[in-house]
Amino acid sequence: MALESTPIAVTGGEHTAQMFRMMVRDLSRANEGITEGDHLKVTALSTPGAGVQVADGSATIIGRVSPVQGSYNTYNIGSATVGITATGGTTRSDMVVLRVEDPEYEGSKNPSQCAYFDVIPNVSSSAVTVPSGYSAIPLARIDIPASTATITNSMIVDLRKVANPRRERILLPYYYPTSLVQISGTSETWQTFPALGSATPPGSMVKVAIPAWAATAKVIFAATNLYLSDGYVFGGFRFKLGSVEAAEWVSIDDNASGVRRAYIEMIETIDLTTTAGAAMRGTTQSLFSRMRTRSTNAGKIGVDGATTFKVDVEFLEGRL
Repeated sequence: MALESTPIAVTGGEHTAQMFRMMVRDLSRANEGITEGDHLKVTALSTPGAGVQVADGSATIIGRVSPVQGSYNTYNIGSATVGITATGGTTRSDMVVLRVEDPEYEGSKNPSQCAYFDVIPNVSSSAVTVPSGYSAIPLARIDIPASTATITNSMIVDLRKVANPRRERILLPYYYPTSLVQISGTSETWQTFPALGSATPPGSMVKVAIPAWAATAKVIFAATNLYLSDGYVFGGFRFKLGSVEAAEWVSIDDNASGVRRAYIEMIETIDLTTTAGAAMRGTTQSLFSRMRTRSTNAGKIGVDGATTFKVDVEFLEGRL
C-alpha cells in the first residue's frame, strides 16, 4: 500500500469513497456505535406485535471485511419497524443490528440500500456483541419465550453503545460563611446541615447544571475541617443532589474528646437514567450536605468559618 497523496480536500483532486470512509474512521477515533445516548433505541411497537421499532438517530459502523475499509456513518429519521419471527416450542434470542454490506467488499446490494436494520437469529441468550464477520453494531437483543409472536418491552435488552461519549467535569468549592453551627443528639435522622438561612432552597450549597445528555454523574463530596467537640462523635455524612439522595454514606466515628477537626470524603455515582434522575437532566439542581448523629453519639458535629466543602462532579454520556 502507498501513501494516499490526495488529502481531503484538495481543489481539483479526486476523492474516492474509501478516502471518506477513512476520514469517518479518523473523526470517530476508530470507535463505533450510536452518536448520542437516545439514538436508535429499540422498543416494542406502539401496539405490541410481531416486530419492534427503532427510533431515529445516527451511528458509526466499522467495516470489518478489509483492514483498510474504514468506517461508515448513517442515520435513521423517524421510527423504523423491524419484523421479528415468532418462536416455536422453544425460547429464542435474536439480535437487532444496524448493518452495512458495501458491494465494494461483500455482497451485491445496491449502494443506495447497503445500510439496513437486520435481525441475527438464534444468538446466545447472553450475547452482547455482533457475531464475527458482520460490519454492524448491536442495538438490542430480543429474548423471546416459546410459542410467542408478540414482542413486548420486557423482552428487549438494550445493547447500544455511544461511540464517543461526552464528558464534562465541574469543581464547585463552598466556603461556609458564618459562625459555628452544630448538631448533636442521637436521633439517627438525616438532616440538611448546615442550615444556611437565606439560601434557596434552605440548606442548598451549590447549584449543579446537569447536561441533557448525561447518563451518570460521578460525585466526589468532601468536607474539610468539620468541627467535632464535647465527647465521642458517632455520625454519618452524605449528599443529596436535587431529589436524589446518595445511597452510600461515610461514618464520622471517633473516640476522642475536646475540640478536634475532621476531614470526610465520599464518592458516589448517580444514575441519571432512572425516573428521578431523568427528570433532572437538562436542569440546574441544588446540592445539599446531609449529616446525622447516631444512637451512640455523645458529642457535637459542627461547621464554622474554617470549614470548606468540595463538590467535584463528572458527567458521562451513555445510552438513554
